[in-house]
Amino acid sequence: MTNENLTIKEAKEKLEQYKELQKIFNISETAEAVNLNSQKPHPFKIGKNYFIRTVTMILIGKLEEVYDNELVLSTPAWIPDTGRFSKCLKDGENAINEIEPFQDDIIIGRNSIIDATLWSHNLLTEVK
Repeated sequence: MTNENLTIKEAKEKLEQYKELQKIFNISETAEAVNLNSQKPHPFKIGKNYFIRTVTMILIGKLEEVYDNELVLSTPAWIPDTGRFSKCLKDGENAINEIEPFQDDIIIGRNSIIDATLWSHNLLTEVK
């Protein structure tokens, strides 16, 4: 019997068997969703603001999506001059010397990322 020819009753039984296996092997719904989307697990938190250093620039924005090879940020800004780095991370916009907001969402190649950290400040929408 192939899955294409299952009756509704048989499909429900298989689903129950699958749920039992999930419990036995401690497989979470989240882990399954990642596998179904063919995405590898990652440390990023969707919906959080990030400060990201790439090989050529610094970007700040809200993380909307994570793909195997890209990140999508909304309300992004390029930061040409952070001023004192530790002060920028601690104090946010007040410590930054220069801000250039993007007009739309951006896509960042994950291979270009040097490091990333959560940005606990407001997103930067005005030129400075």
